[in-house]
Amino acid sequence: MIALGVILLVIGFVTGISILWTIGIILVVVGAVLWILGSMGHAVAGRRHYW
Repeated sequence: MIALGVILLVIGFVTGISILWTIGIILVVVGAVLWILGSMGHAVAGRRHYW
């Protein structure tokens, strides 16, 4: 999810499409939160680790 967010950020920045930029930021933030929760040992969506 983080990688997809970064790809969308780059595409949105290069092409100037602001909706891709916004979606990319949201995906990076959500991916980082899931990664942190998973690394702390909390079950995320039924899994003990996210990645």
